[in-house]
Amino acid sequence: MNRLLYSSIKQLILMLLLLSLAGCAPLMGNAKAPASQNVYNKVGNASWYGAKHHGRRTVTGKRFNMYEMTAASLSLPLGSYASVTNLSNNKTVVVKITDRGPFSKTRIIDVSYAAAKKLEFVNKGVTRVQVQAIKVPPPSD
Repeated sequence: MNRLLYSSIKQLILMLLLLSLAGCAPLMGNAKAPASQNVYNKVGNASWYGAKHHGRRTVTGKRFNMYEMTAASLSLPLGSYASVTNLSNNKTVVVKITDRGPFSKTRIIDVSYAAAKKLEFVNKGVTRVQVQAIKVPPPSD
């Protein structure tokens, strides 16, 4: 009787283990998430930040370097990438989102000094841009 009970429990545990592993398996075929889940495309104002914040820690813990192609966004995930196009001259750069901001309702992104220089709006301070996500990390559980 004990062997029969032990065998039944063993089979039950094995079945539960297999069922839980099946839930972790990818879907059959090449199923992809709908493109709309990773779409971010906004037009608005951008500003830049540089010397005042150079060397300070960002929310990611890394020190801000005004000479790197980075940006701060409240909407895009940290570690994601975005293309930023200056709509007044059609210059485009790719930045990595490493911080949170801007904390002004009139702007959608703050770019580093290096990005602003390539976009040619350092002297202007603020410019109209289009921001598009080009790599968004998957959501974490």
